[in-house]
Amino acid sequence: MSERPTRSDESPRLNTGVAHNARVWNYWIGGKDNYEVDQRVGEHIAGMFPVIREVARADRDFLGRAVRFLAAERGVRQFLDIGTGLPTVDNTHEIAQRIAPDARIVYVDNDPIVLVHARTLLTSTPEGVTDYIDADVHNPDTIVERAAATLDFGRPVAVMMLGILNFVLDTDEARGVVRRVMAAVPSGSVLVLTHPTFDADLGGEGNIPAMEFWNENATPPITARSRAEIATFLEGLDLVEPGLVPCSQWRATPGSAAAVPQFGAVAVKP
Repeated sequence: MSERPTRSDESPRLNTGVAHNARVWNYWIGGKDNYEVDQRVGEHIAGMFPVIREVARADRDFLGRAVRFLAAERGVRQFLDIGTGLPTVDNTHEIAQRIAPDARIVYVDNDPIVLVHARTLLTSTPEGVTDYIDADVHNPDTIVERAAATLDFGRPVAVMMLGILNFVLDTDEARGVVRRVMAAVPSGSVLVLTHPTFDADLGGEGNIPAMEFWNENATPPITARSRAEIATFLEGLDLVEPGLVPCSQWRATPGSAAAVPQFGAVAVKP
């Protein structure tokens, strides 16, 4: 989420000379909001770890299934999407407001190119609200404080953390981020999570050299974690079936998707 350390009131400068996650991810899913340096790094990583494009698509498809489930089946009307990334087709607010026009969505990111596109593309239905916060995942208290201007923290909130805790390199700090945000939302709120893994049974061992190359050639630095480590982010919450599984297979049509080395889960605050 950050190209360099920033204060909570300071936006990072756009650096087109170094590959950045939001833009490389956009390249992997077929978007146009990326530069030659992002394409070059993205192609190199895809050569090392070919499944990465499948992971990127699976993560995006998981977002759609999770938001539709929460809006249609659980009646969630508020979404806090931390680590928005570049807007593409079927963003959180579009999916949610298609089902519930009065849904309120707050996006959080601090990459400058994301900010530019968010201000022009992340629109809302007349009945609902869409807002954008320029803030860093490492500053959860700032996120909560600013989100409270748009979201009613007396009513359930879906906290979306898709592919973002992997940029908080210290696992204890990452757990602290989750706990501080989830402590601010009421019972019935939901954590929606995806996270890359190096677990070999999912083919994740290839994440290790790919991430080493990434950390030497791109920004921000990233890490993968084991299933057991990722499960600690969900402690104290009630997992929605089928639990912590490859994100490609969470509530997907049986047999329709192969497992990818990226876990996904939806869990409810009691």
